[in-house]
Amino acid sequence: MWNLAVPWWELIVRSVLVYLFLLIILRVTGKRQVGQLAPFDLVLLLVLSNAVQNSMNGGDNSLIGGLISAATLIAFNYLVGVATFRSKRLEALIEGRPELLIHNGKLYEEVLTRTQLTRHELNAALRQAGCSCPEEVHMAVLENNGGISVVPKAKAPA
Repeated sequence: MWNLAVPWWELIVRSVLVYLFLLIILRVTGKRQVGQLAPFDLVLLLVLSNAVQNSMNGGDNSLIGGLISAATLIAFNYLVGVATFRSKRLEALIEGRPELLIHNGKLYEEVLTRTQLTRHELNAALRQAGCSCPEEVHMAVLENNGGISVVPKAKAPA
């Protein structure tokens, strides 16, 4: 329980490397996957966490080893948060930038394709904002968190 099977510093290095690997993989998969978890996405995250567990602990199942790995992940996550707050370039690299989907009623199909956003998902966001079609939208943006912000066109005074 208290005896480490690998050196303490190796647990820290392994945890940081796994964190960076998962950060890169999740960033590459796009905003939509992170912001909108379908049941199969949740299953993937659970299986993924189990798959990388052994690469993080190096076969060490001690209590101390688990605490070192957990503390490392929390500390490194905090450091990444501070770094992205201080550096807009790093923030753009890690978190990405919002993507314009619709502007003044014009739908940008190439952005939908690149972000792997379906028309059904976009239409659902439009309906939630009270719009029935892209022509009724002043601006729709795919946010960094995977959500879609919709600004309807101003209604003409009656």
